[in-house]
Amino acid sequence: MSPQNGAPSRITRTFSALRANGQRALVPYFVAGDPDFASTRRLVLECAARGADLIELGVAFSDPMADGPANQRASARGLKAGATLPAILSMVADLRKTTEIPIILFGYFNPIFHYGCARFCADAAAAGLDGLLVVDLPPEEAAELAAPARAAGLDLIYLLAPTTPLARSRAIARNAGGFLYFVSVTGVTGARATLPADLEANVTALRAVTDLPIGVGFGISTPAHAAAVARFADAVVVGSAISQLIETHAGSDRLITAVGDFVGSLKRAMLERA
Repeated sequence: MSPQNGAPSRITRTFSALRANGQRALVPYFVAGDPDFASTRRLVLECAARGADLIELGVAFSDPMADGPANQRASARGLKAGATLPAILSMVADLRKTTEIPIILFGYFNPIFHYGCARFCADAAAAGLDGLLVVDLPPEEAAELAAPARAAGLDLIYLLAPTTPLARSRAIARNAGGFLYFVSVTGVTGARATLPADLEANVTALRAVTDLPIGVGFGISTPAHAAAVARFADAVVVGSAISQLIETHAGSDRLITAVGDFVGSLKRAMLERA
């Protein structure tokens, strides 16, 4: 729910509509400004047209501790392109003239802290952002951001790991909005050949402590992976495989089509999962 006015947030409305149709959310991730802002804007619109249900925009950061090599390189390219928070918010505001797809910022607390939490949340909401996922900010330390986020109607999304005890998962869920992001592996982001054998059991156990939708990310890199996860999770997040495609096709006329084709293949596999 949007704590600002009591109305469901864009994220909540999207999950409700998907659930009513027996569908799962596809959430592509890419770093804002990788390889440039014009491309990022086109990628958001292309992914929305190819079946994405929400978008995660990474905030480039000099020390992306949760990210593997592909997303680290994407972050470096974003920094080189000048992907500051004001520049990202300006792009989101421009995108809101064209699309209503929910957009989540995925990043680290340092840039938000230096921007100023209250000012950032107000500016983010005004630009049309829907949620924040701050990788290195546990709920016990999030009051400085959580209060203005709640006031601005932004969903604050938290990560849960396979090692998170259920009691702690329950406490985190009570403070979360939008959905819970379950990290499929104990490690950093990155495409992997196989999914963990206990992934479905972990997600099933998590459902016992929350009514929030559960998204799964880290390591999902193929249509087959996406289809498998869509059988038991509410959302499938794919990032590093897209960052690799962007790296491969940066500067090429094929960039937008290549990413769009891949996103479309993920969505088709999710729809055909039964």
